[in-house]
Amino acid sequence: MTGGAAPADGLPGVAASSAELARAAAGRAAGALAGPAPVRLDDVVPAPEQVRPDPAGDFTLDADAVLRVSPTGRDVAEQLAGWLRPATGFPLPVTDTTEGGPLTLTLSAAVSTGAGGSGGPGSFGGSGGSGGPGDVRLGDEGYRLDVTADGVRITAAGPAGLFHGAQTLRQLLPAPIENPAAVAARWAIPGGTIVDRPRFPYRGAMLDVARHFFPVEDVLRVIDHLARYKLNHLHLHLTDDQGWRIAVDSWPRLAEVGGTTAVGGGPGGWYTRDDYRRIVAYAARRHVTVVPEIDLPGHTNAALVAYPELAPGKVAPPPYTGTEVGFSFVDPADERTYAFVADVVGEVAALTPGPWLHLGGDEAFKVPADSYRAFVARAQRLVAATGKTVVGWHQLAPAEHVDGRVLQWWGTNGDDPETADAVRRGARLILSPGNHAYLDMKYAPDTPIGHDWAGLIDVRRAYEWDPASHVRGVPAEAVLGVEAPLWTESVTTLAEVEFMLFPRLPAVAELGWSPRETHDWSRFRSRLAGHGPRWSTAGITFHQSPEIPWPTTPPQIPTQPTPHPSPTTP
Repeated sequence: MTGGAAPADGLPGVAASSAELARAAAGRAAGALAGPAPVRLDDVVPAPEQVRPDPAGDFTLDADAVLRVSPTGRDVAEQLAGWLRPATGFPLPVTDTTEGGPLTLTLSAAVSTGAGGSGGPGSFGGSGGSGGPGDVRLGDEGYRLDVTADGVRITAAGPAGLFHGAQTLRQLLPAPIENPAAVAARWAIPGGTIVDRPRFPYRGAMLDVARHFFPVEDVLRVIDHLARYKLNHLHLHLTDDQGWRIAVDSWPRLAEVGGTTAVGGGPGGWYTRDDYRRIVAYAARRHVTVVPEIDLPGHTNAALVAYPELAPGKVAPPPYTGTEVGFSFVDPADERTYAFVADVVGEVAALTPGPWLHLGGDEAFKVPADSYRAFVARAQRLVAATGKTVVGWHQLAPAEHVDGRVLQWWGTNGDDPETADAVRRGARLILSPGNHAYLDMKYAPDTPIGHDWAGLIDVRRAYEWDPASHVRGVPAEAVLGVEAPLWTESVTTLAEVEFMLFPRLPAVAELGWSPRETHDWSRFRSRLAGHGPRWSTAGITFHQSPEIPWPTTPPQIPTQPTPHPSPTTP
């Protein structure tokens, strides 16, 4: 977004009427009397690549504001208006033009930094693009945000960049912007310029809906949480011993029988094809790609209950509602198994517009090594035949490589020669170290839910590691990104999901988005503290970590969140 009404010292290239200039001048005068904006330009999480504050350029949003946007960016503008209207009470109409007005979104192939220099964190200059000093190529997800006393402009090469810029603008408004109803506040935005882009292309979180089932509305709310912090992938763990959570037309009992159980004996549940399409569409509008996981050859008890012919002994096991792992597997010696795999991955791939399909592959303890490698090799080819790229837990490493294969590494010791060898053969890695990124680990010994097999993960431990150098023998260029998994053996409600996500999810998000040079625990904890009031206002349950200097007293234990409208817009 950029300023619409621009005098000589404002933003270039925008004409303004005398009425607009008068209104802008009045706004500047009022802002000067009111004092600085309550949020600083460098308070954003994840930390932007480049920040240049201008305290004289604070902008105050008022009831006359209009969002002006090029047509291809209109959907982002509508979402931004939807975030801002409830608390401000302003109409914030969206118009298909970038001429004039205090709020503007534009699309441009190249984004100028507006200054020369070295391009280091906190400064401006050419950084990584083909242009010279003062020009930076930000890719599909990068953006530039300019705030002057006359207006705000977000410029990006594509809608994803505009969306991330809009999320940054949202954070720069005072915390009451998260109110679901109009409140009296000065909607001041700190002046200056941000130029920003992600460090890694893959930044995600995983939600296990197999151990405990979560309805569509809960998943949509989790997608909103990811998008808020510029995470762009949601990995759904759809199948496990305790439940099968997606309908497959060619094997209907998978959901109808295998989907009726959950850990602890709960009722289970599953997503219809339309449910899944709704999740995918909702995520896509927020520039989040859904990564479905069908866990094979192990973690399959629910499937074997539904179809005993897939079991090695051809006898249905009893339904399983416990939390042990490694005891179940489909028969790798039976051709019927591969027909099953082909049908399931084919239907799931057809429902999934994103490029990835996750095969699982972990903890198949009872499958002999040779049989495991042969099964994985064949299953990978079946996924590739659907046009999708194979993703799997790093236990897939010994199997033959297929083009584009991605291994998700969840170890706790960075010395892993087998994974390093798979990378030398062409694999890329998503980093999810169990002792840093597994969000089902307890924060502290007295955390009421969660596990501790990988250790305790407080916010600092979630933040202080580097994905690019974590696994020895794996070069930085082989790291596709990061993901924070949340397994749900002990997590049963949306409030508990949020409690385990926050405040650690933003820590992992910063590792995935921000340049390594910006990573600083002291500064991060200070920036993160300002998000507590936002979460409280938005009704988001979170853990009041003693590591963070919270400005208020938010909830300390999982409780049901403040009622909020169910997400209904695709």
